[in-house]
Amino acid sequence: MNSRIEIIQPSGILDGIKGNHLRREISDILEKGTDILLIDLKEVKFMDSSGLGSLVSAMQIAKTANTKLFICSVNDQVRMLFELTKIDRIFQTFIDQEDFKRQVLTTM
Repeated sequence: MNSRIEIIQPSGILDGIKGNHLRREISDILEKGTDILLIDLKEVKFMDSSGLGSLVSAMQIAKTANTKLFICSVNDQVRMLFELTKIDRIFQTFIDQEDFKRQVLTTM
């Protein structure tokens, strides 16, 4: 199986404004067609509830498009936000892109 993979790497503070940009970017990518979408949060220094909402929306958009969505490189603040809101039960996260490749791509 030859899966098409796209990687998005937001940076800085993931808030309402950047979250809206992220949703638009994801919608554009999914319209072009992809099988797997990885959101690499390595460069995200802080995320607020609006940023979290954008990730939840991204998951819904991906699900509608029959695309698998994964997240990697989550810092401590984002991890705490995920755990407090129990979003960590929804998203499959990986340590980094290498971990993602090792666990997901080798099983395809």
